[in-house]
Amino acid sequence: MGTSNYHVIGLMSGTSGDGLDLAYCHFEKTEKWHFELLETITIPFPSGLGEQLKNAHLLNSLELQLLDVNFGKWMGEKVKKFCQEQEISPQVVCSHGHTVFHQPQKGLTLQIGNGWALHQFSGLKVINDFRMLDVQLGGQGAPLVPIGDQLLFPEMDFCINLGGIANISMQSQGERIAFDCSPFNLLLNPIAEKLGMPYDEDGKWAREGNINQELLENLNHIPFYQIKGAKSLGREDMEEVFAPIIQKSSIPNKDKLATLTEHYAFQIASIIQSFAQKEIPKVLITGGGAYHLYFLERLDFYLQSKWKKFEASNELIEFKEALIFGFLGVLRLRGENNCLASVTHAKIDSSGGTIFG
Repeated sequence: MGTSNYHVIGLMSGTSGDGLDLAYCHFEKTEKWHFELLETITIPFPSGLGEQLKNAHLLNSLELQLLDVNFGKWMGEKVKKFCQEQEISPQVVCSHGHTVFHQPQKGLTLQIGNGWALHQFSGLKVINDFRMLDVQLGGQGAPLVPIGDQLLFPEMDFCINLGGIANISMQSQGERIAFDCSPFNLLLNPIAEKLGMPYDEDGKWAREGNINQELLENLNHIPFYQIKGAKSLGREDMEEVFAPIIQKSSIPNKDKLATLTEHYAFQIASIIQSFAQKEIPKVLITGGGAYHLYFLERLDFYLQSKWKKFEASNELIEFKEALIFGFLGVLRLRGENNCLASVTHAKIDSSGGTIFG
């Protein structure tokens, strides 16, 4: 077994595409796992790099290879600078990378941010490419966070992340399951932008709006919600399914925000109620949506206040994914499973990730 004490850096290229989340973490294994978030920072992408990453799926193969190397080098330089400033020498850097293609049905998932470049320019051991082994085992390569939920937050009945899309993970019939619940900021933020802000702070505008019953009904009847078991939402679903329903409605933007928020609260509460094994389940909520106070009130309404919200620090709310990718790297170093077949529907559990250096 060797050591059970680890200092690592987790890197997560933010889904919103605005920067790199870096979390310097400490993990220790006693009878269970313990963690500390020691230092966290979001490093904005330089404008050219941010644009290239956003449009990476449109590049030709040579341009994509160059971006892979340049992004790895850039991350390596940022990690090295961070380590010098903090006077730290972590055992390993665990990088999610930036997803360009994710088509598991074709056996493909691609996250760029070259491991050798990251290793060379940071001067540290690197682990990346966490998804591909699971995809080759017939899995979806996602979500990967639930094993972290299970081992780092065992006292939580539900772990919900409210990012671009809302997802949930929990124990059910003795195994971990996880799936996407509904869209979230991917639909809210573009409406807030029309009202002049990048997002609806605290859900103030949603609170001022009126709920439109017709739009609410149309959203609740989207076929996605009838699927049982593992399910996921992508940008394509936003563009082809959700956006047309919202655009067809001629109600004011604040009413759209109010109605979407109501829709999310109703859907997420339904999941908690159908899977809860206790009268008062404990719920961890992270991601940008954790600050949407009006959403939390509507969720509480549908749950009839029969739940306990875990009081997460702002650091945990914002850096949980970077923390968990750090943890996936620790499990990989230990040769322990970091990917659950019960979640991804692969043939078997596996320990994914490529080690450099």
